[in-house]
Amino acid sequence: MENIYYLLLFCLFCWYFVYLRQVSESAQRHIQRYCNNNALQFISLARRSSRVNFSKQHGLCIYSIFDFDFSGDGESNNQGSLSLYGLKLEKVDLPAYRVN
Repeated sequence: MENIYYLLLFCLFCWYFVYLRQVSESAQRHIQRYCNNNALQFISLARRSSRVNFSKQHGLCIYSIFDFDFSGDGESNNQGSLSLYGLKLEKVDLPAYRVN
């Protein structure tokens, strides 16, 4: 009987890593679209944190924060943050940056 629990735990562990990969791909699409719409040059994306979160608005989901690098003038490097609830974009925070 305990083998079933080990198998279930292993499947849950594998699902979590596959889901985190989907979240990363979703963040990549959101930030690419955001940079294209605002005439920014996208440089890189990195996950800061992911955790299971419960809120009244979104229910039980995985809340993820990503840091990304971008450039407004093609020469400087700035860092912003992106927040996702599940696969949906919550907000994008940008610092002040130079524009060409």
